[in-house]
Amino acid sequence: MANNITSAGLLNSNKESGITAPEAAPGKNESGASADSIALEKKIQPMLDEALNLCEVSQEFWQKGELDNALEALDQAYALILDADISDQPKLIQQKEDLRYLISRRILEIYASRNIVVNGNHNAIPVEINKYVQAEIDNFTIGAEKDYFVEAYRRSGRYRPHIVSELKKAGLPVELSWLPLIESAFKVRALSKARALGLWQFIPSTGYKFGLSRDKYIDGRLDPDKSTLAAIAYLKELHHIFGDWTTVLAAYNCGEGRVLRVIREQNVNYLDNFWDLYERLPYETARYVPRFLATLHIIENLDRYSLDTAPLDSPYTFEQVEVAKQMHLKNVARVVGTSEKQLIDLNPELRYKILPPSNYVLKVPPGTGRILMAGLDEIPVSKPPSRTFVYHRVRRGETLSIIARKYRTRVRSIMRANNLRSSHYIVAGRLLKIPQRGYQYQRPKYQKTYTRRKTAHTVSRGDSLWNIAKRYGTTTKKIQELNSLETTELYIGQVLRLPGHPGATSGRNYKVYQVKTGDSPFTIAQQHNMALSRFMRINQLSGRSRIYPGQELFIE
Repeated sequence: MANNITSAGLLNSNKESGITAPEAAPGKNESGASADSIALEKKIQPMLDEALNLCEVSQEFWQKGELDNALEALDQAYALILDADISDQPKLIQQKEDLRYLISRRILEIYASRNIVVNGNHNAIPVEINKYVQAEIDNFTIGAEKDYFVEAYRRSGRYRPHIVSELKKAGLPVELSWLPLIESAFKVRALSKARALGLWQFIPSTGYKFGLSRDKYIDGRLDPDKSTLAAIAYLKELHHIFGDWTTVLAAYNCGEGRVLRVIREQNVNYLDNFWDLYERLPYETARYVPRFLATLHIIENLDRYSLDTAPLDSPYTFEQVEVAKQMHLKNVARVVGTSEKQLIDLNPELRYKILPPSNYVLKVPPGTGRILMAGLDEIPVSKPPSRTFVYHRVRRGETLSIIARKYRTRVRSIMRANNLRSSHYIVAGRLLKIPQRGYQYQRPKYQKTYTRRKTAHTVSRGDSLWNIAKRYGTTTKKIQELNSLETTELYIGQVLRLPGHPGATSGRNYKVYQVKTGDSPFTIAQQHNMALSRFMRINQLSGRSRIYPGQELFIE
């Protein structure tokens, strides 16, 4: 085999990842853990141990030159750790992440022994202007996202100087300092649908792996300095796996596992050309790399796109003071003579604007550190708001009664907190709000409720006389007669008088839900605890029907 990877290198990768043999893995939780935690750990730990054993089996196949068998063993190992649901088990998260990294490295190393990997300087990020990159350049400079780009570029001045400094220390390309423009538009509180948070958009588990702690008081993902160090560590790890920055960026967006699976389907020198992967990646990831390369090109040619006059925000300046008192930022601001907003901007990781009771390094405006220490006794102790609910993700086989017993609450309380109409209809994977002591139920608010007094309908996109008649329990002929319509043609904005009541022919009243971006009939039905068939029937929808943002649909 044309291969420069030694067996010792593969054997040592276990040590590099911090993974020990199965018998060394902890068998039980520390005293004081809940029975559920102990039971879950006993269930998950063997899965992680078996995944590690499969890695060793893969090593044996690799040494014999049986590459397909080696890859199959790693596939099985990866499937095992994907099935290990440990989102609420911090002690097992690190083991899972280490295994994930080890398996990813092994897959790439074995595949590299079969294909020629490009050699050369991987410190630079080449900017190739192809049709995909050009489309994003146009989008940022003359298209729909021009304002987005200008505003993100302006905000970059607050954080980028520090990011550049840290990248230089780490020996990484300074061009990576523009990655937050694509990730978060340089907004420290940016939150994605996937619960990725902060400048660098870390999800909780990846943030935990790279040292971004999260507790009752702080969320390290929101701190631009801490999250920058975590992002650098993650990017270095990904570059160690792939060795190519464009592929690294794709993996940063959708995960190295997804990229590795696409790579394995290629029978070409994949690291020579990221664009070989382009059309096989998820759409968001496929656009991610061209958007970043377009950003680098625009930044290098600001005058060409008339952006060279756009002002940059000034970097934040501050001094740090270590304190050990639970204080609200508004009280600190009063003592040091600044605004609460300025302290919030300097310390965004404080979740409730309250310092933790333990030692904490607080950022304050220059020259105010001594003032704070001198007036520390004047500042009252503050406590964060008590959480009146917790969240629980439904697992397969769970019922509301099981969940209620676990959290020492009532089934009816859970139903009211989540607007559930039936105690028998919950779906595995759904996130439920579990009320705690002090929780006050608030009836959900809807935009409007139709009653029998509803006598008109405004035509919107997709409407026809037939579906309007079905929706309001009448006939097309009656609507035509009441509105003196000679044909069935309608126009958007037209107001039709209605002879009947809204809703289905059953005569029931229905609330109205306005469709949002990303909605589907299934998600709307699930959100309002309705059977999908029932939702489709009362809205006269079929499997081929399309819904669109702004459309109004009936819900129970």
